[in-house]
Parts: sequence; structure tokens; C-alpha cells
Amino acid sequence: MKDIHASFKKFKREFPAIYKTHEALGKEIHEKAGPLPEKTRWLIKVAISCASNHKISLETHIAKAKEAGATNDEIMHALLLTIQTAGFPTFMEAYSVFKEMR
Repeated sequence: MKDIHASFKKFKREFPAIYKTHEALGKEIHEKAGPLPEKTRWLIKVAISCASNHKISLETHIAKAKEAGATNDEIMHALLLTIQTAGFPTFMEAYSVFKEMR
């Protein structure tokens, strides 16, 4: 997947060693740390990004979830699951991001 955020591209150019280390840790955790299928891992990351109110991460994780085969209904379900723990306003922020991406 191509980088979808200009700030991330700038970060990679300005701090290549930090980016490489961060990317390696992410791959290790995402791909090798456990048995969950790829689509499930991305849906979990969608929910985490929503609950953390991290818009840039949320956009990236929604795109990655779609690449892994997640449907819009599955992504919406992951977002809806955050309402009871992260709160309705947090969900609404993520819902707005999701709707803008469609």
C-alpha cells in the first residue's frame, strides 16, 4: 500500500533509521506474534485506532483492512464495538472518518 499521509512520507525521509526500526517491530507483532488471521488483525487495529482517537492511524488501518478483504460492514461493526468502551463521541469521530473515505 502506498503511503496515504504526507506527514508520514516526510517522517520516513527525515528519520529513516527510526522508521525502519518501527516498521520492523510492527511487522514482527502483526505477522509473527500470534495466530489471528490478517483481516482480523486489521479490524482490531481499526477498533484500537478508533478508541484511541487517532485519525491518521484509523485511515491507514481502514485501508489496510480493506486490502486484507474486510468489507465495509465488517469495518463498521469493528467501529460500533467501540461505543460501549470508548464512548459515543469517539465512535462518531471514527464514523466520520470512515464515511469520508468511502
